[in-house]
Amino acid sequence: MRALCLTTSGGPGNLALIDIPRPVLRAPDEVRIGVRAAALNRLDLAVATGLPGVPSPVYPHVVGTDATGIVLEVGAAVTHLRTGDRVVVNPGVSCGSCEPCTTKQEIFCRHFGVLGEHRPGLAAEEVVLPARNVLPIEGDWTWAEAAAFSLATLSAWRMLTTRARLTADEAILIWGIGGGVALAALQIARHIGARALVTSSSADKLLRAAALGAEAGFDHTTADIPAAVKARLGRGVDVVLDSVGTATWPRSLKALRPGGRLVTCGATTGHDVAIDLRRLFWFQWSLLGSSMGSSIEFAEIVALGNAGKLRPAIDTIYQLAQGRDAYARLASGQQFGKLVLEVTS
Repeated sequence: MRALCLTTSGGPGNLALIDIPRPVLRAPDEVRIGVRAAALNRLDLAVATGLPGVPSPVYPHVVGTDATGIVLEVGAAVTHLRTGDRVVVNPGVSCGSCEPCTTKQEIFCRHFGVLGEHRPGLAAEEVVLPARNVLPIEGDWTWAEAAAFSLATLSAWRMLTTRARLTADEAILIWGIGGGVALAALQIARHIGARALVTSSSADKLLRAAALGAEAGFDHTTADIPAAVKARLGRGVDVVLDSVGTATWPRSLKALRPGGRLVTCGATTGHDVAIDLRRLFWFQWSLLGSSMGSSIEFAEIVALGNAGKLRPAIDTIYQLAQGRDAYARLASGQQFGKLVLEVTS
């Protein structure tokens, strides 16, 4: 069967569409899926280049951290899925038997990993996965929407609801609108009823974000973001979502109100940041880390997706053979929404 694979490390130039063996069920709690579409995340770029401190995968390595498809076969112990179901995949995989897993806090499992990063990914014609990582979808999803849904939406949902506990009477600042997590966070903030302020270097992206419900947008290359936020609200924001890291960290802190919360799930411009501890304790800020989400949170976002309340924005759909083109657009940062690979028509 066909799969988009990295043949070695060193960047997306080492992507190739190759034939690999078709997977088979090996356990009663597994499910085999015919993949219709897969989607890319910033993580895919990092994996292609090579992540410091993370062991290299076994090559050829199937890429893709999101996917949707149709159930082809279920193991004998699987009860919540049937052959023919349309499904989405939670890309965070754990052991399933340790204390964090049995209490539905799988992200704290010592063996937790992400499909496409620590394990073979989803940009293949068929995949076999633990059934606990798969849920059925219903309603008017397109294949592209379903493929692009899980990782970004799950990450943003945990950041805003479980970690930052954003409420309807609060305001949030979201850096870099246009990426998957930022757009999911905007949609979730509006679902909650919170006021959402966003940043971008693109005037077009700011206009498009306004159409999606952003109250205000600022060009982070020219504007004094903390000052602009305070001029708009009369105070700092309650929550900042910052997955940028070094380049935005000082401004994120200055944009917070006393008692505000900063939540982060990434460090695309670097992981080294500085903080004046006197400001931290004087203003009583909360600094929160977040990564992926639990099976409970995955079920929550899928239920909202099935109800039509959360759906990802789609930038471009590519054929599987155009994988390098999709990676190039992702690296450019020009996209507004998700990049999807059509695996089978």
